[in-house]
Amino acid sequence: MGRRTILLIVAALIAVLGSAMVFIYVKGADNRAIQGQAPVKVLKATAAIEPGETAKDAMASGKLKLEDVPQAQVLVGAMNSVANIGSSVALSTIYPGEQIISTKFGSPGDQSSLTMPNPKELAVSMSLSDTGRVAGFVSPGNDVAVFATCDETDSEGSKTYTLFSKVPVIAVGATTITNTTVTDQSGTSTTEQLPKTLFTLSLNQEDAQKLIQAASSCELAYGLLSKTSQVKTPLPPASLQSLFR
Repeated sequence: MGRRTILLIVAALIAVLGSAMVFIYVKGADNRAIQGQAPVKVLKATAAIEPGETAKDAMASGKLKLEDVPQAQVLVGAMNSVANIGSSVALSTIYPGEQIISTKFGSPGDQSSLTMPNPKELAVSMSLSDTGRVAGFVSPGNDVAVFATCDETDSEGSKTYTLFSKVPVIAVGATTITNTTVTDQSGTSTTEQLPKTLFTLSLNQEDAQKLIQAASSCELAYGLLSKTSQVKTPLPPASLQSLFR
């Protein structure tokens, strides 16, 4: 076998080996591409989710939907269920088409802006004691009745009114400790430390005026409403004289 023939055989073998290596590389790239495009079920927003809106409410109203997303495009922290964030609220607006990731939801009150149930209403804030806020059971999204106990100049003294039968709570702020001093008939003063929490309600202008006036002149208390609670207004005020009638 001549030298020229040997060189041709070697060249042919190198060409075959090179072709095989190219084929293996392309096949591997195809497999990687297919793997990267494999669909993954991810929750995506189908409508705008406003700050303060809970994940479970968004799901119930049809604003969240499981959709197929190529694996390579799935964001870190993307979720396929709201089981772990059901009561958490959107911290900022989530727009249609966005993937739902855990960091977009957090604790009520941490959102960047308030969710107004009625865009024509006002957000009005005021602080209430633990007793006035139903021992801490009131949370954003709840509805409350508002009661006002006011000192009056007539013979019956203080009276308690139902100020509003149903008002939505849109935010609950931080709790602070305030000092309250009470003096009894003997002149002895007692100072108590009472926790107070800032609450924000959604009201129209007329009702906002009433609430602000009541807060400055009376003692306020909330009544937490359930889906079946019945609160009548207007209702005659309760006084010491009417308690046992």
